[in-house]
Amino acid sequence: MDQAAEKARKCPGLECENDASTLQCPTCLKQGTESYFCSQDCFKRSWGEHKKVHKKSGHFNPFPTFGFTGPLRPVYPLSAKREVPRSIPHPDYAADGIPRSEQKFVGRHNVKVLDAKEQEGMRKVCRLAREVLDIAAAEVRPGITTDYLDEVVHKACLERNSYPSPLNYFHFPKSVCTSPNEVICHGIPDQRVLLEGDILNLDVTLYHEGFHGDLNETYHVGEQARADADSVRVVETARECLDKAIEIVKPGMLFRDPGNVIEKHAKSRDCSVIKTYCGHGINQLFHTVPNIPHYAKNKAVGTAKAGMCFTIEPMISLGSYRDKTWPDDWTSVTTDGSRTAQFEHTLLVTEDGVEVLTARLPTSPGGPIAMPEKVEAVPNGLK
Repeated sequence: MDQAAEKARKCPGLECENDASTLQCPTCLKQGTESYFCSQDCFKRSWGEHKKVHKKSGHFNPFPTFGFTGPLRPVYPLSAKREVPRSIPHPDYAADGIPRSEQKFVGRHNVKVLDAKEQEGMRKVCRLAREVLDIAAAEVRPGITTDYLDEVVHKACLERNSYPSPLNYFHFPKSVCTSPNEVICHGIPDQRVLLEGDILNLDVTLYHEGFHGDLNETYHVGEQARADADSVRVVETARECLDKAIEIVKPGMLFRDPGNVIEKHAKSRDCSVIKTYCGHGINQLFHTVPNIPHYAKNKAVGTAKAGMCFTIEPMISLGSYRDKTWPDDWTSVTTDGSRTAQFEHTLLVTEDGVEVLTARLPTSPGGPIAMPEKVEAVPNGLK
């Protein structure tokens, strides 16, 4: 939580007009909701009324004993699994969560070169994926839940006769990944309300007519986030890292080269690069070869050729590059609780360069914000 947000926070105690301190209601904390009081006396005096909130919400933190690395908590229960009509083509993992078609290619290094018809299939699904991401991004604001954004994405996919690729992929329970603040990637949409000052990554993938299209962007939630120097620094650094990596994509590029470009730029902004996750091949398969690491001096094997399709998706941190996974087996967070940002495009290598299949439109929400003129480093990117 940044200092501006702390100053604006008011105590919810009975007839209390004081600013809240860092004292939290322990029951609210376990339920994953925020509730800060000005003092212990005020909390005790207001308990009779305040405790009604606990019964009213029905929300809870499913992992109360877990060692969370930052202030974020999951807020359950999750909503019911959203259904996809059988009239919409499903990927092979839709029923049991196992992508058997991908497992046939594990350990192989032969990267598929798409023919002209397949390239058109990728262009189409990526255009649709951009539409869906933009629809969801337009809804990002303080006061909504990430589960609501999942509903928006799911509906937009169905309207485009598309299956939301994350749904039941290795049993992922939702149709989009929503990753706020210290969450690096794979955040599960739940009942947590977005707060003024948050940053949020939305990772959207569609499966349409046999092809997957994948992209993500990080957005500022409210004006406080746009005014926070560290939030702007990490978001814009991630955006620039992706742009600079795309500039070198062409036939003959080594798959290990983007990592050198990305890490050099991240370090120039006093940021670090998450090493655990990488870009990936994408076509009829959601994830396949090649792997595209985002860090320098990596050992990735292979060379780009015209007709290959893959993603580049750098994850950038204000603090540590190390990650930790929540007990849900999906949500990946920084080990020091520092904020992270990510951007991703699906790319098609052409004869003379690259085509960004998921490129932003003039109407796309978000977009670059001017970097602060002077950035003073704060330990772990926290305030």
